[in-house]
Amino acid sequence: MPISKAGPSARQQELLERAYAYSLTHGLADLSLRPLATAIGSSPRVLLFLFDSKDGLIRALLARARADELELLRRIQQRHDVPPELTVIARELWTWMSAPERRPLMTFWVEAYGRSLVAPEGPWADFARSTVDDWLELLKATQPEPDAARRTGVLAMLRGALIDLLATGDLERTTAALEDYLAD
Repeated sequence: MPISKAGPSARQQELLERAYAYSLTHGLADLSLRPLATAIGSSPRVLLFLFDSKDGLIRALLARARADELELLRRIQQRHDVPPELTVIARELWTWMSAPERRPLMTFWVEAYGRSLVAPEGPWADFARSTVDDWLELLKATQPEPDAARRTGVLAMLRGALIDLLATGDLERTTAALEDYLAD
């Protein structure tokens, strides 16, 4: 039973949250229903019933991750009475993205983003594009003048610094690189 227009059932939502927590630790690339189901107190059969297929579950997990991302963007927008400058938002995004407690979520995001690029027809379809659109929309709200190239550059720098941070764990160097870029 895939998610209906009325929304997921309480059981479906509960298992989705558990599966999401599991996937933040274990990733999605080699997701296998049997170990996942065991870890979250379910069975492969129940997961297939609730999410229609493994791809349906992956789509639901990606939507769940995107919901976290969109909530962050909403909170940043609400924190300011007047849209702050692009560099202010970029620093706020970096502080949030680079926090040690967000490393599992950011690793999940990078994995999903990459899979969306190499498997665009699968359950990952459009994840990367949607993410870019979401973040550019937030950055656009910070600039009264139309400067899409600068916003794109800031977004690219944030993504690149994040990937570097996840690979090396070097927060000081990646933050310095971002600050150097934003100072231009």
